[in-house]
Amino acid sequence: MTVARKIAQWALKLRYEDLPKKTVHEVKRRVIDSLATTLGAYHSHPARVVRAKAMSVNDPDAKASVWGTKHRTLPELAAFANGAMVRYLDYNDTYLSLEPAHPSDNLSACVAVTQSAGKTGRDLILAAVIAYEIQCRLCDAASLRAGGWDHVVYGALSSALAAGQLWDLSEDQMEHALCLAGVCNIATRQTRTGQIADWKACAFSNAARNGVFAADLACRGMTGPHEIFEGPKGLMKQLNIPGVKNLVLGRDGDFMIDKTYIKFWPAEYHSQSAIDACLQLRPRVLGKKITEIHIKSFEAAVSIIGSEPEKLRPTSRETADHSMFYCCAAALVDGDVTLATFDEYRLSDPKLLDLIDRTKIVEDAELNKGYPKGIPNDITITCADGTKVSKRVDFPRGHAGNPMTDDEVVAKFKRMAAGVVSDTTAAEILDRAWQLDTMKDVTPLFTFDVL
Repeated sequence: MTVARKIAQWALKLRYEDLPKKTVHEVKRRVIDSLATTLGAYHSHPARVVRAKAMSVNDPDAKASVWGTKHRTLPELAAFANGAMVRYLDYNDTYLSLEPAHPSDNLSACVAVTQSAGKTGRDLILAAVIAYEIQCRLCDAASLRAGGWDHVVYGALSSALAAGQLWDLSEDQMEHALCLAGVCNIATRQTRTGQIADWKACAFSNAARNGVFAADLACRGMTGPHEIFEGPKGLMKQLNIPGVKNLVLGRDGDFMIDKTYIKFWPAEYHSQSAIDACLQLRPRVLGKKITEIHIKSFEAAVSIIGSEPEKLRPTSRETADHSMFYCCAAALVDGDVTLATFDEYRLSDPKLLDLIDRTKIVEDAELNKGYPKGIPNDITITCADGTKVSKRVDFPRGHAGNPMTDDEVVAKFKRMAAGVVSDTTAAEILDRAWQLDTMKDVTPLFTFDVL
């Protein structure tokens, strides 16, 4: 049996009734969180570009929504546009393992195909659990980052599987969908290297677009290359990810979505504990001249957000929210990290640049042991008057080890919705999201008027 066949069989056997109440509830929280990040990004330049692309197609038979509009488009284009809006702010949920990922990136594909297939809220919930499961288990099995590949490679597979399940593909068709998605969606990690561009928001949504397209082709009878994982030129060999062969998938109420994390601050996830530590230390150094900020961290954080010279002088929002130097400086100067932290004029703020120049980030062997169970960052701040304070944080607010409450998730949604939709519309969106499992048609949840 091929790995793709094993995955297909698992997905086709899973039923909504197999999902614990806590897992169903977690999907609702992720839908709310993803709509929050969409609204926060709605008027950004990349969001305008992707919406225009999706809305350039006028198909009278199309059913997939461009979120925040009444426009219907092809499901793959809806997955692309909506996914880019979810992802743009780097504020959607996260999972950290051998490979880091943002599994709510799958939701745009799940919603688009749920609408196209005429399925219900329960069908959407099941598809979301399947997508999260596959992506996160693949992240547990093998690192793509180690070879210079991007985590979105796994996203093409997870979104294809979810789409196939919603379109009621047979076992053979499901395997072909995985093979079609896997053979042509190998993305490099240059997306997240150096000065970061608009494409960062689109990298996964493009993979989701292609995953949906692959499932559609398989549904129409297209076959894909055999043994996409274990073949002589398959993913395991070409990407050096042999661990994928031993994939273990969710059962007995143990699902990966329950182990993922909602972001408390709008910044790359490995910085969350550093931000948390800085905010806790700030009252003890307020008004003092800081002479040095010494951050001990773990390899993934140092490599991704704490070592490149571009992170010392970010010139874009995308680079700044991927700079631990910048995020920590902002936390100490402002007392918080918000969307406004990354406004263009702040990138040249002399107060921030001065603290960045006083910051040193080093990899620590002991902290490496704490990752990925936690994201340990240990910060020491030294001041001119001799004050020296330290704080280590392993589980920042929002981590699975320190989860956000429902009220905190709702508060995040309301902050992102303010000024984008009316208070009445925001309340309607929340009410519908909490009732997702009762919805016969999910379209009203994603069709709303933007101010």
